[in-house]
Amino acid sequence: MKVTTKLLGLIGFPLEHSLSERYFNERIAREGYDFIEYRNFPLESIEELPELLELFPEICGLNVTSPYKRSVMKFLGDIDSQAQEVGSVNTITIGRQEEELILKGYNTDIVGFEKSFVPLLEPHHTAALILGTGGAARAVAYVLQKLGIEYRFVSRRFEQDKDAILYSNLDEQTIGNFKIIINATPLGMFPQVNLYPPIPYDYITSEHLLFDLIYNPKQTKFMEFGQDRGAKVSNGLEMLYGQADAAWDIFRDWGCME
Repeated sequence: MKVTTKLLGLIGFPLEHSLSERYFNERIAREGYDFIEYRNFPLESIEELPELLELFPEICGLNVTSPYKRSVMKFLGDIDSQAQEVGSVNTITIGRQEEELILKGYNTDIVGFEKSFVPLLEPHHTAALILGTGGAARAVAYVLQKLGIEYRFVSRRFEQDKDAILYSNLDEQTIGNFKIIINATPLGMFPQVNLYPPIPYDYITSEHLLFDLIYNPKQTKFMEFGQDRGAKVSNGLEMLYGQADAAWDIFRDWGCME
């Protein structure tokens, strides 16, 4: 019988779409860490985090998904410089010193996105539209800036600090100027698989790259519409694996596997 003495897990809401629990538990079993278990912890509010950590003192590390990648930062005593610059956290290490919790945040979406995105680029992919302005979108923007790719956020409402374009203002010229379109919204994610970002798909061409951070389902409506227009498309599964592997390394280096 497995005796769990340390827990890893995922916080967010909802979590029905997530493959993280299966992915991490398969790796735990494969590498022989019988004392570790990975669980989903759906939190209806990020304010439930302190109660969760009190209820499960064996939690050593957490992954963070939508919608809490930004709001979780107020609970952290320390934040990695890269995550601080991005303004988004998706991995947390948790320590305890007497009665005090020691929480540090990291962002592994950066490495996950970069590893999965760069191999898809072609010489004409020099400008990108990022659909959404949340935590995942910020990690995408960080990578694009590093790569020297021009980008603009696309939002449902005007956000002056991000110089965002409104969905309603996307036209043929804009779509033509930005040959990369990255969906960093939850639109189309399981179980609401018939939803999709409201962009003018008729202007997509074979020169476009449509990258969807969603990985469940494997092909979203966003990808399907792009493929119908001849565009190159990709989902976020490789990004998931890349960020999960980076998070595993952080948990291991923190001592969660000891």
